[in-house]
Amino acid sequence: MKIAVSELIVRFMERLGIAHVFGMPGAHILPVYDCLYDSPIKSVLVKHEQGAAFMASGYARVSGGISACITTAGPGATNLVTGIASAYADKQPILIITGETPTYIFGKGGLQESSGEGGTIDQTALFKGITRYHKVVERTDYLAQVLNQAARTLLAANSGPVLLSFPYNVQKEMVEEDLLDSINFSVAARVATRHVSSRNASNSLSPGDALAKMIASARHPVIVAGYGCIRSGAQQTVAALSDRLGIPVATSLKGKGTIGEDSELSLGCLGVTSNGMAYRYIVDHADLVIFLGAGFNERTSHMWDAKLLADKQVAQVDNDPAQLEKVFRADLAIHADIHGVLHDVLEYVDENGANRKNLDTLTDLRKVAGAAATQGAGSNGTGKQFPLIEHFFTQLAANFAQDVQIFDDNIIFAQHFLKIAPGNHYFPNSGISSLGHAIPAAIGGRFARNGPTFAILGDGGFQMCCMELMTAVNYAIPINAVVLNNSSMGLIRKNQQQLYASRFIDCDFVNPDYQMLARAFGINHWKIGSVADVDDLFARADLTNSLNLIEIKLDKNVFPGYLSGR
Repeated sequence: MKIAVSELIVRFMERLGIAHVFGMPGAHILPVYDCLYDSPIKSVLVKHEQGAAFMASGYARVSGGISACITTAGPGATNLVTGIASAYADKQPILIITGETPTYIFGKGGLQESSGEGGTIDQTALFKGITRYHKVVERTDYLAQVLNQAARTLLAANSGPVLLSFPYNVQKEMVEEDLLDSINFSVAARVATRHVSSRNASNSLSPGDALAKMIASARHPVIVAGYGCIRSGAQQTVAALSDRLGIPVATSLKGKGTIGEDSELSLGCLGVTSNGMAYRYIVDHADLVIFLGAGFNERTSHMWDAKLLADKQVAQVDNDPAQLEKVFRADLAIHADIHGVLHDVLEYVDENGANRKNLDTLTDLRKVAGAAATQGAGSNGTGKQFPLIEHFFTQLAANFAQDVQIFDDNIIFAQHFLKIAPGNHYFPNSGISSLGHAIPAAIGGRFARNGPTFAILGDGGFQMCCMELMTAVNYAIPINAVVLNNSSMGLIRKNQQQLYASRFIDCDFVNPDYQMLARAFGINHWKIGSVADVDDLFARADLTNSLNLIEIKLDKNVFPGYLSGR
């Protein structure tokens, strides 16, 4: 039996397990939209295509599965670019479906044409660097191969965005409906092969045994847990190894929550904007640093501070070979699934025995850090300068110990003040650090999983994405948009104050009246100007089932003390 390509596209999405598709229709993609009418896939109309990409990204991060967005040709596709670039950096499996003008007018200057012919926009070139796979499908004779490659890429262990563009006339062509039977939809490809390779390990030892022996011989090992631990589902295994041997755990920003940050073995975040505990312990005491799915990027490495790894052994486990020894030389580099390697380490310890590490140095460091906090000091000068933010995050952790979802564009304050419990989910905007991400990403995340959801962002970023709150209103999606209001691009103002002699330019602006704006949206408004206001918010507001715009007032002339160097 033959069906239209537009119908096949929708069935392809269904086979991939896609439940929601975020986007905006246009004339060149209407055949696919018409087929969505009878599909169990729910389409979500956004206010701007960038929001569709960010919603799809939020959905993928929360669900752990494939998400999707859909737009028309030309500007519909180009508006996706920043959101897709962010998903590419974060390796999010997003299927992007776009329309295109009919093939028979390619090069003639058709409305919204992006074929690259006749001086038109070249969509292939535009998306080449921010997708794992991209194809303009001009014929149906190779459609099976295209869909198979798309599925393989989306289901791979290290995935990323896939963009398929279908000209209007191709969407209407007829193909055999059993074409999809030749596509491999197996999710097995998403599990990284264990113990693929190791470096500097004895040939007689498995990578897990080699790592276990390194740990056994170290006096003060430290684990640096990254997002790879969460992607691998290795949180409990990391916590078990840490507890079994008394190994302190620091996390990257994206790895927050790998172990409970209230744990005695948690060093918190390792990063230039954190409270500095992890940095001080690693520099002053560690003799072995174990990177588990953590890149040594600018934030995590304190801008590649050489003291962090000086005179230390280094072990690294990652399922992405491109991450191994990317910015440092490892004594042991293991390309494998983190959960599998740590399972082998624990087995080795059970069979051969190992003593818990002495944690006296960590206890002493906590005493010093506690005294510094009482005096208002902080590693980056943040300390007690932001009492409302600190109290807000303290109350957030206290009131939502399980199942809260936090999408964070600001990052600095959460890295310093927010303690994540293992049952909570923290999603920083760390890919390309674009503004305008948190609100649409939180909406997408709430479509994927019910539960209290927070979007934390500055007032500059808010004005890039605030209309997506109406998407939340349209679909009755409850989120809490937390806007840090200092009427400025705060980090730009900080840099201009620190490095440019306070020559402030294009960093200050006038904000709308947020109470009136919330009223126009038909949502609740809460204004935080004191610690008592924070307590009142958590005592009275429904932060789980209602839509709230929460405005936290900040002084634009108070800055975090860390230096970005630019």
